[in-house]
Amino acid sequence: MTRSNPIRTAVAALAAGALMSTAACGLGGAGDAKEAERTGKVAGEITFRTLQLKPAFTGYVQAVIDAFEEKYPEVEVNWEDVPGDGYNEKLVADAQAGALPDVVNLSTDSFQLLGDRGLLADVAKLGGDPAGEYVPGAWEQFKLPGKGDSVYAYPWYVTPEILTYNRELFERSGLDPAAPPTSVEQFFDYAEQIAARSGGQYSAFMADPKGRLPGDWQKMGVPVLSPQKDRFTFDTGKAVEWVERMKDLYAKGAMPKESLLKSDDINQLYGGGKLVFGPGSPGFVKDIKRNAPQIYATTQVAGAVTGRLGHIGIYAQSLGIRKDTEHPDAAAEFAQWVTNGPNQVEFSRKATIYPSNARGLADPFFSDRGDGRDAETLARAVGAEQLKTAALDANTPVQWTNQVGDAVVREVQKAIKGEQDARTAVKKAEEAANRLLADAARP
Repeated sequence: MTRSNPIRTAVAALAAGALMSTAACGLGGAGDAKEAERTGKVAGEITFRTLQLKPAFTGYVQAVIDAFEEKYPEVEVNWEDVPGDGYNEKLVADAQAGALPDVVNLSTDSFQLLGDRGLLADVAKLGGDPAGEYVPGAWEQFKLPGKGDSVYAYPWYVTPEILTYNRELFERSGLDPAAPPTSVEQFFDYAEQIAARSGGQYSAFMADPKGRLPGDWQKMGVPVLSPQKDRFTFDTGKAVEWVERMKDLYAKGAMPKESLLKSDDINQLYGGGKLVFGPGSPGFVKDIKRNAPQIYATTQVAGAVTGRLGHIGIYAQSLGIRKDTEHPDAAAEFAQWVTNGPNQVEFSRKATIYPSNARGLADPFFSDRGDGRDAETLARAVGAEQLKTAALDANTPVQWTNQVGDAVVREVQKAIKGEQDARTAVKKAEEAANRLLADAARP
């Protein structure tokens, strides 16, 4: 399901140009640097880079740094915060120049960009037993194919999927607000009924194939990757069924027509009472409360659509350690300090995010449902409850780059518009995805 979060609205999509320049300029060679090993002495000057946290969270981050430097007086942390625009391109340039920060804030895209090229330290080897500190779904997300139990970033703050919907429009469509959909197939069934009852006055959900894939396919049991994770294998009857349902629902008006080809303001459409299902993000609920109080009053929250997997996807920000940092002890201790339970809980109280730290997530703040009627309070509790069992199954695999997503969506869009049949679209999409995967594997 489509996700949104005000903390990360500026996280730029991984541009094809960034990957092209990466290959052309030989960035992969930078991964040949010797991996730093801990010395037992937590000391030295390190650089910590975050992604657009100033000025909203300047006080919080600086307090975390000050407390760490007080505990480790021989460490100096230089904090730099950079804009979201062009973030991945800046990482490429810094890597080429040998100027990556010691501790760097990574989104899913930028983690894949650096991790695949051997530029990040294996944090599982940097001391302690960090695996047990984090919720499993978050820790597992930062493993890389073919690298065994190695983990290349510490999970930081996370965003789980939830389900948000307009209770009044639900009822008007003849649906029971107390029985939201739990599978992709049921979600589509509900959308069909909504389209039939709405008379064109509102739609069920945004088309947004790029935001829905590969998550919807995974939840339907489609094997997106081979067991070896070396090729895409989603050309299946279930994937074809998904495309056919999307085409049918699109024709029946279950989605705004324009949402297939461009990104509309989903908050505005939902906030205007023109959409039944909102984005699957707790942060969205807070936005609606502030900007559309009348719609907020009729907004209901439930657990995310899970399908056959029984799991949700999570979006995780992380902290990576530069592979050849001169101060691995200081870098590792600082990254674990930032992501410990108390610090993550404090951050979560200031922003609509969740701790990846298991003990932090156990804080009563995240289990309080209030009287069960306030959507924002309920969203926080539902998201936290789901995070405790969140697993990788419904997350986007690192092989599914933005280039792959774009290639798949191009074929899917043609089928939804009736320009080619669904089976051809899925076949061509898999072929295009595997070509890109093969190109990325070449030295």
